Amino acid sequence: MSIRIAVGEGSCGLAAGAAAVHTALNRALAGAEGVALGITGCVGACFLEPIVDVYDAAGTLYRCVRVQPGDAETIAAAARTGDFAGLEKLLISDEDRGFLQRQTRIALRNCGVLNPERLSDYESAGGYQALRRALTELTPEQVIEEIKISGLAGRGGAGFPTWFKWNAARQSPGTDKYLICNADEGDPGAFMDRAVIESDPHNLIEGMLIGAYAIGAKEAVVYVRAEYPLAIVRLKEAIRQARAAGYLGERICGTDFSCDIRIKAGAGAFVCGEETALIESLEGNRGMPRLKPPFPAQEGYWHKPSNINNVETFANVPWIIAHGGAAFAEYGIEGCRGTKVFAVTGKVRRGGLVEVPMGVTLRDVIFGIAGGIRGGKRFKAVQLGGPSGGCIPEALLDTRIDYKSLSETGAIMGSGGMVVMDEDTCMVGIAKFFLDFTTRESCGKCVHCRIGTKRLGEILNRIVSGEGREGDVELLEELCQSVKDGALCGLGQTAPNPVLSTIRYFRSEYEAHIRAHRCPARECRALLRYTIDPAKCIGCSACARKCPTNAIHGELRKPYTIDPAACIRCGSCLGACRFDAVHVE
Repeated sequence: MSIRIAVGEGSCGLAAGAAAVHTALNRALAGAEGVALGITGCVGACFLEPIVDVYDAAGTLYRCVRVQPGDAETIAAAARTGDFAGLEKLLISDEDRGFLQRQTRIALRNCGVLNPERLSDYESAGGYQALRRALTELTPEQVIEEIKISGLAGRGGAGFPTWFKWNAARQSPGTDKYLICNADEGDPGAFMDRAVIESDPHNLIEGMLIGAYAIGAKEAVVYVRAEYPLAIVRLKEAIRQARAAGYLGERICGTDFSCDIRIKAGAGAFVCGEETALIESLEGNRGMPRLKPPFPAQEGYWHKPSNINNVETFANVPWIIAHGGAAFAEYGIEGCRGTKVFAVTGKVRRGGLVEVPMGVTLRDVIFGIAGGIRGGKRFKAVQLGGPSGGCIPEALLDTRIDYKSLSETGAIMGSGGMVVMDEDTCMVGIAKFFLDFTTRESCGKCVHCRIGTKRLGEILNRIVSGEGREGDVELLEELCQSVKDGALCGLGQTAPNPVLSTIRYFRSEYEAHIRAHRCPARECRALLRYTIDPAKCIGCSACARKCPTNAIHGELRKPYTIDPAACIRCGSCLGACRFDAVHVE
């Protein structure tokens, strides 16, 4: 067996410089015999990119992290000689290795392991065997039964039982049925689906084909946002390879089942994550939700029975069919089976993709796997569920990750975005940030969402600008409830969650903004006040020279002062002072 080198070339790796590393390795390995250089996808440890995996002749893995082009010669020398001691300084630490070792990977099992551009890699890992089993050993009803036994719920946010949706579509009358993959991942901080498509596209294809067989669909569509160019390129190539190998098209695997898959690139409208808005977009219309019922299982794409699941849901299906629904149900807890993938971002030491069994706690993920808060700061909150979710405070860190427990906190599971915040984060500002997002992304179809979110945003803008009024918090709560009750689809119904959850757990911050005109986190610029401590100021004039508005006055070797009327709170003086004389309140 030759020595194999794989460069992690998911979007995160490429953004960190993996392409330059690959080029340098290709040059350094020129003429080397018995060494194969290739690529792999994202293993999930995004904080360690660029990652280069080196496998010796026996298959032992040497994972090199934060690799730079200048390290190529070191890696090439080890590959040429078979002496890997020289890689010691590049190898992943024991502490960082725990990031992956503490996970349970089913949906992500091949990510960062296989070459996503080679069908043979996927087949060597057992790929498409689950499809063969479904088509040759199981009836569609038996496939649905295995999914029912597994307890797999939709991983796109709502957590609706997958088997129920499949069964409803199968039982709907008609011969023309459609299966749709919702890859329109739009939550700020979420990148689970993108990573699966980039790193393991054949797994998605196989899962979709099994689903299509179960409901009786001959056509399947992947609706993916155009902002995922690498994912689209790799999925197109995987579809081409699968079609050429007989896994797509007519008489798949020599059976009577025929199905093909095509890609639709969406324009990036967040509302198209809602299944009926997605269907409208697929049909060439403006992405706006439909009234339900009828549900897509009865009347969906082109008014035919349709099933929609997200990428992660389909990514679990081949494993379930290969190992049995009961094996999947062994993970998780009662009523919430299997694993869930989270994109952990924000102020954590180790950010990236994390897959864990349902039922572990937020603390297990944030402090166990992700390593806690970077820079020695104090944990403040975690935003779970994207702009539709809520902020969970430190006191609830031991909340279990399951649909019911998270819902009771005012948050939701969502698709899996997990944004961690430290003590320097203003919770009023966070609520404003997410509400700004949903206001812009509202399709405008219903008044409560179109106008209600705008009014909420106006109040929040007033508060963070130092113009908050008594009664604003109560007005926010009243408006939030009206929007939740009156909005047509999930976007509007959940848009108030960040506001309501931050009021629920951080009401004192709202009151400080309104009554004391002070931002406790010192993040809202309009509420900051810069002063110079005369006891520490030596009169060096560094702050005055940096001030862009000449708001700082004084004489050399005497304490300087700041004119609050002229100060624009840019922070230049704070950065210029070497004597800790500038204070921010």
